[in-house]
Amino acid sequence: MKITLKKKKLTTGKLSLYIEYYKGKIVDAEGKVKHNRDFEYLKLYLHENPQNPKEKQENKDTQKLAEDILAIRQAEYVQGKYSIRDHNKPKELFLDYYEKKKQERYQSDQNYDNWHAAQKHLLKYCPKNLTIEEVTPDFIRGFKRYLDTEATTSAGIGLSQNSKYTYYNKFKACINAAFDEGYFSSNPLRGIKGFEMGESQREYLTFNELQSLYRAECKYPMLKTAFLFSCLTGLRWSDVNKLIWGEIREETDNEGKPYCKIIFRQEKTDGLEYLYISNQARSLLGERKNESDRVFRGLKYSSTNNAEIVNWSNRAGITKHITFHCSRHTCAVLMLENGADLYTVSKFLGHRELRTTQIYAKIVDSKMKEAANIIPELKL
Repeated sequence: MKITLKKKKLTTGKLSLYIEYYKGKIVDAEGKVKHNRDFEYLKLYLHENPQNPKEKQENKDTQKLAEDILAIRQAEYVQGKYSIRDHNKPKELFLDYYEKKKQERYQSDQNYDNWHAAQKHLLKYCPKNLTIEEVTPDFIRGFKRYLDTEATTSAGIGLSQNSKYTYYNKFKACINAAFDEGYFSSNPLRGIKGFEMGESQREYLTFNELQSLYRAECKYPMLKTAFLFSCLTGLRWSDVNKLIWGEIREETDNEGKPYCKIIFRQEKTDGLEYLYISNQARSLLGERKNESDRVFRGLKYSSTNNAEIVNWSNRAGITKHITFHCSRHTCAVLMLENGADLYTVSKFLGHRELRTTQIYAKIVDSKMKEAANIIPELKL
């Protein structure tokens, strides 16, 4: 493994110093080279162009400190490689170590939000001065019990099964990382089971119900258009609400056929997405406006709009409890029912993990089971 000190230019004009841990590369089945790197951001900064003796001295001092940290990290690696135990590592504060692991996910975009949400509960349960060596099996069981019986959401209600599953897994990943890096002589997680992942019900509209909804009157035309657009594209409320015309690209392919796609950053994950949309979805939007204009001007999240979606559904003869997010579920189910494969639907919805999309596949399977009993029984 190569451990090197590197710099990254920030928008502030300063240079951020970080350590890169290069663990080599692999070539996948398609011949693509993938590099395995980890990063440790030191929270040390250099002036890119020092203007006076003071800034030059600050750069010199900061660079020296960063190089000293690099030397320590290189020594730690040698100690770990040759099984020389560093007795100071287990005395590091556990909350500080968790923060470091969380920040690594921020740079690599690996479930940072979930790590951050789990940290809020960990801060409530874990003493501030708890060291890594004090993370015992009893401590782990205690935190699991806390998530299960005491932890609440910001609204004051208990955590859902999937939230317990997610938060405990981030906590567990942190401990596993500490074990891999030599903070523990044995893994304190051994023999402790985590939470089972729960299956949440995802309400959706069938094709006929969506058709009925289109024909029914909605008190707020912009809300109706936005909801139908989400049903055809799978966009979340947050992404529909902030969508601007500059993110909608209308182009032609090599054969001269027009097509439309949206290039945007997901509000939830901050990931850049490229989403192709149908001609019908584009037609719902009407005449193009200025590039900086919101597509759905005047749309806003409110209890009034939420109540109108329910009332609108009732006018369409739909008795299900429909929310705006059901439009996203509707898109997923309709795509699967009409032949799209699971991987494509997962990418279409911007899911990070395929298992998130597999819930919809189960819904489609259940509809197939229902369809098997539609044929009347023969009189045999």
